[in-house]
Amino acid sequence: MKQVSQNLRNGLINIEEVPIPGLKDNFILVQNNFSIISAGTEKSKIDTGKKNLLQKAKSRPDLVKKVFEKIKSEGLMKAIKTVNTRLDTPSPLGYSSAGTVVAVGGLVKGIQPGDKVACAGAGYANHAEFISVPNNLVSKVPSNVSEEEAAFTTLGSISTQGVRLANPLLGETFLVIGLGLIGQITVQLLKANGCNVIGTDLDKSLVKLAKDFGATGINSDENVKDISQTLTNGHGVDGVIVCAGTSDNTVIEMCGEVTRQKGRVVVVGAVRMDIPRENFFKKEINIVISRSYGPGRYDPSYEEKGNDYPLSYVRFTEQRNMETFLSLLSQKKLNLKNLITHRFTLDEAATAYQLIEGKKTEPYLGILLSYNSKTFDKNSSDLIKINPTKVDNDKIKISFYGAGNYATATLIPLMKDSGKVSFNGLVTSTGMSAQSVAKKFDFSYCASDYKEILNDKNDVVAITTRHDTHSKAICDALAANKNVYVEKPLALSVSELEDIHKAYTDNAKSQIMVGFNRRFAPSTNEIIQHFESVKSPLVINIRVNAGFIPADHWTQDAQEGGGRMIGEGCHFIDLASAITKSNVKTIYAVGSSKEEKSALLNDNLCLSLTFENGSIANITYTADGSKAMSKEYIEVFGGGRSAQIKDFKEILLFDGDKKIKDKKIGTQDKGQKSMIDNWLKGIQDGEPCINYNSLMQTSLATILSIESLSIGMPLDVDSKLYKIKSS
Repeated sequence: MKQVSQNLRNGLINIEEVPIPGLKDNFILVQNNFSIISAGTEKSKIDTGKKNLLQKAKSRPDLVKKVFEKIKSEGLMKAIKTVNTRLDTPSPLGYSSAGTVVAVGGLVKGIQPGDKVACAGAGYANHAEFISVPNNLVSKVPSNVSEEEAAFTTLGSISTQGVRLANPLLGETFLVIGLGLIGQITVQLLKANGCNVIGTDLDKSLVKLAKDFGATGINSDENVKDISQTLTNGHGVDGVIVCAGTSDNTVIEMCGEVTRQKGRVVVVGAVRMDIPRENFFKKEINIVISRSYGPGRYDPSYEEKGNDYPLSYVRFTEQRNMETFLSLLSQKKLNLKNLITHRFTLDEAATAYQLIEGKKTEPYLGILLSYNSKTFDKNSSDLIKINPTKVDNDKIKISFYGAGNYATATLIPLMKDSGKVSFNGLVTSTGMSAQSVAKKFDFSYCASDYKEILNDKNDVVAITTRHDTHSKAICDALAANKNVYVEKPLALSVSELEDIHKAYTDNAKSQIMVGFNRRFAPSTNEIIQHFESVKSPLVINIRVNAGFIPADHWTQDAQEGGGRMIGEGCHFIDLASAITKSNVKTIYAVGSSKEEKSALLNDNLCLSLTFENGSIANITYTADGSKAMSKEYIEVFGGGRSAQIKDFKEILLFDGDKKIKDKKIGTQDKGQKSMIDNWLKGIQDGEPCINYNSLMQTSLATILSIESLSIGMPLDVDSKLYKIKSS
């Protein structure tokens, strides 16, 4: 299928041939018929893309800070690679469209193939022939509403939410600042509420259009304050809805001047908000910022997972705002036809964007894209060939399932640099990311259906998707006789480990590798060698200053990410196992008590582990520490010897009463390259670089740490108790 994208490095607009996006249980696959180019939002994105790196940095100081933090912790070259990966990833455009449903996920209610729907959401309702949209961002289109009109629904929802927050009463007077698409719809919504409306804009043609919709128009060169005072008998307007976008503070200053005492100001557009205290304080003006489409926006539980808010508690959500807007269209309360100034086909998208970039000087407002997509065939392959001649049968043929930041910035480049790999297929849920990464790293093809790489002649399937998909993907790959590389964790539950073990024993010729890279770090290897001759058990202390991650991040979701202990803590259990050269025997976990944290999602824990050879380890994992402190610190003791690793940048070795090594490493090395090299050698030689039983014991111990925390008791990590027979 075809999709419009922007190159983040240079801002150029492209039409790419990408796979049709995948369909999740609570998503809907829609064949777009029309979409609207949102001139304000999309122009801002394009303008940012066209800036040079220095200008980009000035506009996003928050991201610059993150880059410097990455340089400090992981080194300049790795930070540069990460930045380049982000810049080279095409960004989808568009967030408001209408089309025909072609397929629905198994958990979707009330929508069927063939229904006409309006779709919303950046990253979902893109300018593309086919889109996959969450259930709560889709609304049925009434039969008497055209799809051209329905394509405006997202913009209409933004306007609707702004008006709701303004709480207009019959007979009140409102000023609308900024008369673009959202401003024009806002004018009409206020009129439908029985309000008197004043509209102002820099563009006189837009002021004239607002007059046609019943507003009193004020050109920018006129005195808005005086006219507003005259029209309100000296009281000032009851409220202002700001739909403009500007870095100038005069807009918010004007709001304070024209609004009556105890009036309200709703900010919908992106404007500077250095609020002048004098007017807002004296008049006790209420000011609120509208959150886009309405309640539910930016809430993953609502948008991605499809969990609706009860109507009795949240009367109007994103979706219910969409339904309201469509209902008003059905009742002929709104006129959108006069807002459409241009129509283009998808193939003409680059010409359409020349309008908002200023390369064409003709006036514009509503720019409509139309689609003439081919008939959807659910049985056809969406595979797109990239470099089919690149497959080298003398090398290890690897296909990837997932192409997130870690895979594209670290794993794939390291595999490519090894010279031992030939990339075959790449599958992601979003076709655009698959196509971009496939081109950059010379994959043979890309697709959105995992079955494509299962049915292909691959030596290895690398699984780098989100945690909840790992177990099923591993089992499917093993059943297809593939070797498997999977990013941690191996699984999220004991039952998933059982499934993996059964699939593995049914096909013992395949290898499983988990991305436990720290055991391969040069610092770790030096410690192992330092204690090589020690016969007594070891004592290990690992402190992880993991840092804060917001509660709404996917790794903090119980079903999708499994929490940070399972998702990341497994690294350190494996590290201790590698240093002791022994499997975990028992585990006991305690966690800090926080009202908002369940056992599964607790990210402040202390683990006590015993190993089969008598060694012990303590692991402290905390999210509540200072960023100024190093992240990882390891101490090992045994046989009169000691060792320290400081954030994988420095290693200290002690023997008796002497310090025998204090080595500082220029760039942090957590072992990723060494891990890939050892793993690829293991594939070639037929000898796994990490013993399967060790992977299972570490994964089981990690999962049982949560059970231990829940019941307040230590647990035996005995695989036989959990139907996982030792191999």
